[in-house]
Amino acid sequence: MVMRCSWVNDEEIYIQYHDHEWGIPVYDDHKLFELLILEQFQAGLSWITILKKRQNFRKAFDSFDVEKISHYNDIKIEELMKNKGIIRNRRKIKASIVNAKVFINIQEEYGSFSNYIWHFTQHKVLYLNGDVAPTTSKLSDEVSSDLKQRGMTFVGSTIMQSYLEAIGVMNHHEKNCFKHHKKIS
Repeated sequence: MVMRCSWVNDEEIYIQYHDHEWGIPVYDDHKLFELLILEQFQAGLSWITILKKRQNFRKAFDSFDVEKISHYNDIKIEELMKNKGIIRNRRKIKASIVNAKVFINIQEEYGSFSNYIWHFTQHKVLYLNGDVAPTTSKLSDEVSSDLKQRGMTFVGSTIMQSYLEAIGVMNHHEKNCFKHHKKIS
């Protein structure tokens, strides 16, 4: 039997996410933006809820095209508010528009969002050991603070901790997980 992190249940979508996506370093800006938006919508909800709605989000949010989202208007917001396939939270929808604009500004400043997010660790993965996952860290505090100063919302330290683990900046597979690495940073 394959051992996985304790947060993974027996649903195939969760297993696939854990085994093939979570904690694997991401350098592609499109993917980084998608996960950032999904993490912001996850705030206060379970990740499995987001995973089950992910395809609906992709369709509703123009395949997470950052340029298109940055130009969403009130008509598009109302369309999204009527979409039963996504999380219909007006504040989170508006945040995705604002965050898209800031994301683009960061891309212009750093050459890519990838360069920006990975510069916090000098482009190295941080390996966390232990089975108790922190909800925040010094790094998530720093990234959250910087993004907020740039104008992003729904990027609190807890959301950023989850995001940094999801995109592989922090690797926190549990000790008994087949994807656990023994390195310590």
